[in-house]
Amino acid sequence: MHDFTTYDEWKGWALAEDERSGADRWKASDRSSLYDYQVIRRRYEELIEVRASGDPHRLLYYLNEGLHGNMGGMGSPALYTRAQFGTKQLITSYIDELAAALHDLEDFDEARIDRKQKLECFRRANDCFGRSALMLSGAGSLGAFHLGVARALALQDLVPSVVSGSSAGSIVAAMLGTLDRASLLEKLSPAGVRDTFDVLRGEPVAEKRAPLRLPGLRAMIEQAVPDLTFGEAFERTGRHVNVSVAPAKLHQRSRLLNASTSPNAYIREAVLASCAIPGMFPPVTLAAKDAAGRRRPYVPSRQWVDGSITDDLPARRLARLYGVNHFISSQANPFSLWSVRDPHDSEGLLSRLTEIGVSATREWLRAVYPFAMQAVRDLHPVNTYTRLLFSVMTQDYSSDTNIVPSQRIFSPAMLLSALSREEAQSLVHEGERATWPKLELIRNCTKVSRTIHDALLRLAEGPARTRERRSRTDASGSDASHATPDTKEHTRV
Repeated sequence: MHDFTTYDEWKGWALAEDERSGADRWKASDRSSLYDYQVIRRRYEELIEVRASGDPHRLLYYLNEGLHGNMGGMGSPALYTRAQFGTKQLITSYIDELAAALHDLEDFDEARIDRKQKLECFRRANDCFGRSALMLSGAGSLGAFHLGVARALALQDLVPSVVSGSSAGSIVAAMLGTLDRASLLEKLSPAGVRDTFDVLRGEPVAEKRAPLRLPGLRAMIEQAVPDLTFGEAFERTGRHVNVSVAPAKLHQRSRLLNASTSPNAYIREAVLASCAIPGMFPPVTLAAKDAAGRRRPYVPSRQWVDGSITDDLPARRLARLYGVNHFISSQANPFSLWSVRDPHDSEGLLSRLTEIGVSATREWLRAVYPFAMQAVRDLHPVNTYTRLLFSVMTQDYSSDTNIVPSQRIFSPAMLLSALSREEAQSLVHEGERATWPKLELIRNCTKVSRTIHDALLRLAEGPARTRERRSRTDASGSDASHATPDTKEHTRV
């Protein structure tokens, strides 16, 4: 993997390796015990016939009947481990056919099927099919890994419309949720990463590691993230950016800040709070914009710290807020990597026993937690750090698709330092390389939901804007991930 510097280089090698190893023959054959290939083949042939009929009402009936995620188990990660690149051709063809059918329905003349029926179908499909979310973990300075993950996804236009981040991950999530595609790719370029970490370091010697200090962290956030509220960011990009923050005191609840729960809160202060490592940086009071446009304290009676402590990967909250049912996580925190497992990455006995051991350890810690807190309840700050330790150790860090570094053990000094240029760039490249083998899985698992989302935007804009946006889509090969300001109302559809 370290021999490749671009995705195209890696893809060329992966395709050649699949041809050499015989994996191409496996991909060309429908048969596999990993999914119900007979159901997918039948549905695929039916869909071809329905599309060929040119009957919009027949197509509408078919989509209402059979538009479901992971049909026949075709979204299983195990199907993406038998070849270096991609999976069964039947699965890819069926997903492409579904996306084409959705475009057909959208494009039918309104004299044959009215726009209201189309909107109802796509809204229902959006609710039933669900959507994907990208979750970026806390990782200290190892958060540079997330920059590589974000770059690999952004270059392929695969960044989901829902993004969450905690601690270092919140910086990258905020960038994804506030910057247009051109500005984002500029920030994620080698020069952009160099400038970002030079600001964090706060000193001219770029070849050496430096202490991590609050002024540098604050300057880095100001340089990387525009000064917007969560509501303003959503209006600008159409992405739902979410930032996890943890309470500084006992007996308070963590929060997930976003355009739905806290639209007037400023993103910069939320990110700074989410990065406030207890014992290293002071707690942060959030800020919000009032009706007159002035910056005011937000919940002034409370202060907040590192969001990864209590809700590193807030899957349940994202599912409740946005109907997310497919999660992609970028995990670089060495204190959490021990428990990250893709159950389908390896089907051997050792892998299964390891998974059982991790689950048993987590449940044991959850059972012990009340007794540990009872023992130290009057010992401050021991009680606070005990709560933080158990909170970190008992969270679930696995998701549908896990992107992790090849190296899982890092020096604590590296975790809490401002990295040199070479170290930062190395982690960014590591993030890209770790993402490349997952891209086809992500592309296939998100293609239908992305098609539904984009169709809803276009239909809400009306026929003229629909044709204009579709022409741009066809010219570029994919629709713009970010909504423009004049489409902000339609993004809420």
